[in-house]
Amino acid sequence: MQFQEGKSIFLQIADTITEKVVSGEFPAGGKIPSVRELAAAMGVNPNTVMRTYSELQSMNIIENQRGIGYFVNPEAKKIILKDKRQEFFDKVLPEFLRQAALLGISAEELKKHLETSNGTI
Repeated sequence: MQFQEGKSIFLQIADTITEKVVSGEFPAGGKIPSVRELAAAMGVNPNTVMRTYSELQSMNIIENQRGIGYFVNPEAKKIILKDKRQEFFDKVLPEFLRQAALLGISAEELKKHLETSNGTI
């Protein structure tokens, strides 16, 4: 995995896991890789993955079944989508609108581009 500067590696790994939950690659109730497996696959220290898993547990995205492993919370997708939507409206959209205003892009122009994007945003 290629990591970006400016954001902690454990948070980038958490983002990757949440994307896999939303996409269905990690289904609700399904087992996810062990700390050691994921650390080896991503080329990071197991402590980094442990920190990721602790963060995801605190967000109720994953659950630890002692002696068995980590599993996706049945409500994880719903929780992630709620959080990501809120983040979009609080952070991404205001910045997008600021940039559009700086470039002189009107609401009508934006609407036209959204309508011609064939339903993909």
